[in-house]
Amino acid sequence: MHKQKILIVLFIVASLMLSAQDSDPTMSFEEYNPISTLVVPENPVKRAKFPFVDIHSHQWNLTKERIASLVEEMDELNMGAMINLSGRGFDRAAGDIGTQEYLAGMVRRVEGEAPGRIIVFTNISFKDIDEEGWSEKAVKELEEDVEAGARGLKIYKSLGLRYSDKDGNRISIDDPRIDPVWAKCGELGIPVLIHAADPASFWDPMNADNERWLELKLRPGRKRGADDPAPFEQIIAEQHNIFKKHPNTTFVNAHMGWMANNLDKAGEHLDMYPNVYFGIGAVIAEFGRQPRRSKAFFDKYQDRILFGKDAYNPEEFFTYFRVLETEDEYFPYYKKYHAFWRMYGLGLSDEVLKKVYYKNACKIVPGLELSQFEK
Repeated sequence: MHKQKILIVLFIVASLMLSAQDSDPTMSFEEYNPISTLVVPENPVKRAKFPFVDIHSHQWNLTKERIASLVEEMDELNMGAMINLSGRGFDRAAGDIGTQEYLAGMVRRVEGEAPGRIIVFTNISFKDIDEEGWSEKAVKELEEDVEAGARGLKIYKSLGLRYSDKDGNRISIDDPRIDPVWAKCGELGIPVLIHAADPASFWDPMNADNERWLELKLRPGRKRGADDPAPFEQIIAEQHNIFKKHPNTTFVNAHMGWMANNLDKAGEHLDMYPNVYFGIGAVIAEFGRQPRRSKAFFDKYQDRILFGKDAYNPEEFFTYFRVLETEDEYFPYYKKYHAFWRMYGLGLSDEVLKKVYYKNACKIVPGLELSQFEK
């Protein structure tokens, strides 16, 4: 009997030691990422139900080899066409966008190797906006880029956040010197995809109430303040000013203008500016946590929403497909620091999916034809 008691005690001690090894009471929130025990139907999607246009992508160094491998990946995803917004690339030495020659060379290669699959947008430098005749020069370069094959204009968030004039003053998005550029895009019939500011939470206090706390902790350079370089509301108002001032120009408000977390406001925005479309790149997590409200929004504004991903990573498209196409419940997002919550599928109808995936893009991007996607 005495030996049995000793064995029982040793067993309990050993069990406690093993349990202690498996536990970590000091684990940080960054590390805590539990596997769900919820048992529900799962329908992961690795290929879109219909061909789609990725209205928001960035590709550099598009060699023939890279184009070939990229098209293979696009075929696996069922991506009919990709909009490469970085047509001029980036001149790191100059700290600014690249050259017309770079863009023209890219257009020649993609049209030669994969006709109709990779669409190129151009970019504009605001670095020398103080120089006399800058507006005329910018318009001329835009016309030449379109003649060389560019089918749209992409405006980076650096306008409004980083560009300054010769006196060090921030260049606003609605600077009147840029008006001729917006007007010329309307005349040429090309869309302007414009990214303004960053998520509003980047301007909020970095405390326990901030949903982006983890992202700001991991990437402290994203934290902003009222004077860094201006309040969020001011930058966004400047963007809306150009939408209003140039009704004959089609704008794509990238990342839904950071309104995907407030769909009432987003709807009011589209109602106010009939020349504006929404790109959903990098905001799919907002839809995934409010599936019923999001589905109603997509149904109502089905003619004004464009599929887009932003940073190109084939595996991350799977979450977009699953949110839009299925009615799955409580599945993970691919970046915890963007969304520590779980996703729910919207289960959009085929009619709405086709519009979001390709029909709406075909309406506004020159050269994209419905026949390319409805074979």
